[in-house]
Amino acid sequence: MINDQAVKTFVVGALETNCYLLYSRKSKEGFLIDPGAFDRRVEKAIKEGGIRIKNIINTHAHIDHISGNKKFGYPILIHERDNELLQNPSKNLAFFVGLFSESPSASGLLKDGDIIEATDLKIKVLHTPGHTPGGISLLCGNMIFTGDTLFCEGVGRVDFPYSNEKALFDSIRNKLMKLDDSTEVFPGHGPATTIGHERKANPFLA
Repeated sequence: MINDQAVKTFVVGALETNCYLLYSRKSKEGFLIDPGAFDRRVEKAIKEGGIRIKNIINTHAHIDHISGNKKFGYPILIHERDNELLQNPSKNLAFFVGLFSESPSASGLLKDGDIIEATDLKIKVLHTPGHTPGGISLLCGNMIFTGDTLFCEGVGRVDFPYSNEKALFDSIRNKLMKLDDSTEVFPGHGPATTIGHERKANPFLA
């Protein structure tokens, strides 16, 4: 919890994706980040908390991060360079991992530096390509949602189509490692961490 910003984490789907419910305790308005599958626990938390979801934000368009888009039904935001992957199973790894779920088209396309706002929430979009061309990280106060760019003591895979190893490490070093050590990192898979911990302990960043 940072001030009035609250985060609830749900591990969803066969590939255990972290789906985040980010909202304001004050206004009860917020966002759903990376619904990798439709999950009744998420639906229940939204309803019982009286939370108004303004948008789904996909950190990238791989199938394990977008499979819940259609059933949750909120307007979708995604980076402009991942838009072509969103509805294409030959590009979003659906065929590769055997998960098939249609996503609606995006209602808005993002680029580096964009600000996404709710009543009293402000998210800055950092374009962090590498895992996918349009991968983004979402900076909200002292929290960063890194998708599959940076994990606790790990980094995103770069052996998929459209991945780029140099771009991934450039993103981490030039965008994420510029943040304060105390910044809380909420990755697409696995436990939360901090920028400071990754700076010291992530073997891929040595």
